[in-house]
Amino acid sequence: MANHILTTTLDVKKIREDFPVLGRQVRPGVPLIYLDSTATSQKPTSVIETMDRFYRNSNANIHRGIHVLAEEATAAYEEAREKVRRFLNAPSSRQVIFTRNTTEAINLVAYSWGLSQLKSGDIVLLTEMEHHSNLVPWYLLAERLGLRLEYVSVSDEGLLDVADFERKLELKPKLFAFTHMSNVVGTINPAKEMIAKAHQVGAITLLDGAQSVPHFRVDVRDLDVDFLAFSGHKMCGPTGIGVLYGKKDLLEQMPPFLGGGDMIKRVTLGSFKPNELPYKFEAGTPAIAEAIGLGAAIDYLSRIGMDAIAQHEHALVSYALDRLAEIPNLRIFGPSADKKGGVVSFVMDGVHAHDIAQVLDQSGVAIRAGHHCAMPLHEKFQIPATARASFYLYNTFDEIDHLVNAIYRVKDLFGV
Repeated sequence: MANHILTTTLDVKKIREDFPVLGRQVRPGVPLIYLDSTATSQKPTSVIETMDRFYRNSNANIHRGIHVLAEEATAAYEEAREKVRRFLNAPSSRQVIFTRNTTEAINLVAYSWGLSQLKSGDIVLLTEMEHHSNLVPWYLLAERLGLRLEYVSVSDEGLLDVADFERKLELKPKLFAFTHMSNVVGTINPAKEMIAKAHQVGAITLLDGAQSVPHFRVDVRDLDVDFLAFSGHKMCGPTGIGVLYGKKDLLEQMPPFLGGGDMIKRVTLGSFKPNELPYKFEAGTPAIAEAIGLGAAIDYLSRIGMDAIAQHEHALVSYALDRLAEIPNLRIFGPSADKKGGVVSFVMDGVHAHDIAQVLDQSGVAIRAGHHCAMPLHEKFQIPATARASFYLYNTFDEIDHLVNAIYRVKDLFGV
């Protein structure tokens, strides 16, 4: 076993009691070992019960009714928005727009800000490590407007090439959209410094925070980011709810993304006047219970402390890298533990990633296998797929030992 000091400030045993699914056996005598939180996190009882309580006691539509249930639902929904504001240290809750997920938030920027502000020949700067959600919207917009897309290259270690980034900035991009933390190699990019450099050449910045906001402290004022997108389901909240944060002046100049109820102030037979922020971008009945559930998830994470969560995940990934390095014929992707979050992607000589995941499942170990919606990065590494183990506040060092033991069973089964 690796010589590693197992230190964490979290009472993980107590935290695990908050997550009902972690007590499950996936088959008789085989307990669940959930190492797929990068795809989606598990939900604590407090989130589940908050949503259940809303549906049982206060279910109503918001911003319309004047009866008791409608007023309670509206108050709870807007309270959740305020919780997001505080969590991000945003100047105003009007800058917090509820979407379905990170993907929709990025599309909102592309089709509202992008369509109204970009023109043929303009450059959008991305990176080679982006999730498809921060690639495809810009592909579609580039086809529509005649934009030019450029990409910051990724090193063999899984780090962005700083010199290449600075060369690409000399092209004077109108937008720099990039991930805060890679969902494949776990690289945590120096967002604050990159945003500042992008601003120096006049670029607007969009940060994909799907993997950062759930795992460590993200302060939008400190980052000075123009747009930030993230999802609730990756941070102990429900599916179907995400957030777009934006600077007020940008959001105010952007046209509505969708048309319908709640995003309007006045409608005639020939015209309409859009509502004020943030409702201008929240057409139709929103995900009310899900937003309230996200607020409960923020309460939960805040009680534990984002710094403590980040420290725990750093200890886990450090230990995992040491243990996995012991396994012959296993190749790990990404940088050292001090430059990444709680994600480890790997391949094994002679065994496809999907076969690794399937065999691990027989031992109750849930990981993800495939291209993780980041095909260009896998093409960069010249591999079709990786196996990915990812960690969160409820994971333990013992679970990493189980992962390693299960990988040895894969080796024995395939004779590699």
